[in-house]
Amino acid sequence: MKEAESSKQDYDQPVAYDAEGKPLYAHPPKHTKAAPQVVHMARAVEPQKVVVSPEVHSRHERSQRLYPGLNLSAGEYVISAVRRHPIGLVIPIAIGIVVIALALSILINYVAFAEYFTIQGAAADPAAAVVPILLFCALVGLGMFAIYYVYVSNKFYLTNESVIQEVQVSLFSKHEQTVSLANIEDASFVQSGILQYLFNYGSIRLSTEGDETTYRFTYVANPKQHIATLNNAVEAFKNGRPTDPEEV
Repeated sequence: MKEAESSKQDYDQPVAYDAEGKPLYAHPPKHTKAAPQVVHMARAVEPQKVVVSPEVHSRHERSQRLYPGLNLSAGEYVISAVRRHPIGLVIPIAIGIVVIALALSILINYVAFAEYFTIQGAAADPAAAVVPILLFCALVGLGMFAIYYVYVSNKFYLTNESVIQEVQVSLFSKHEQTVSLANIEDASFVQSGILQYLFNYGSIRLSTEGDETTYRFTYVANPKQHIATLNNAVEAFKNGRPTDPEEV
């Protein structure tokens, strides 16, 4: 019985002492878990300014001078400005010119026109037709200007950080779309039909990650070159490499 009791050791009691008198245990005493520590991190009231090299700053200033309507961030500059091919204006402008030419030819030959259509009375007087026909020509010319303004006001800019598209829907309706290069998943171009190959124009398409939004820009001159520049800019941005601007 005593042997059994002696075989049971009280591990809470020291079994020996070291040279300095500190107790030594057969089994180290269990320690309670330390309470979790709370670390307080201070954040600056104002965010740190992005360090921009003199070369990038010069490109940024130049882009602001050339494109004052763009909202560029510090260090952001325009790599290329995608312009629409003028062929998109050929058909509407040609129709407007033909309509105005017909109206003026009627005015010049109004006497023969009135006799052919048996117009009588005051309406047969050429002087009575001057104001209506000229007003009609002015309205057609105004419509041609509106078509031209809307067409050329649709613009597409590639910067070293994003893609900016200015969409002009009508004379008094305009909005802007901005897509970060980090969100662009796919960029491609489409050329279909003999005219697009002969005059080297087409459409470019951008697909973004996440929301799967697709952006299109039509009547782009030399779309293959613009897509190559865009893909290089996207790759450089995602890999943290600088992007060389083109002459715009």
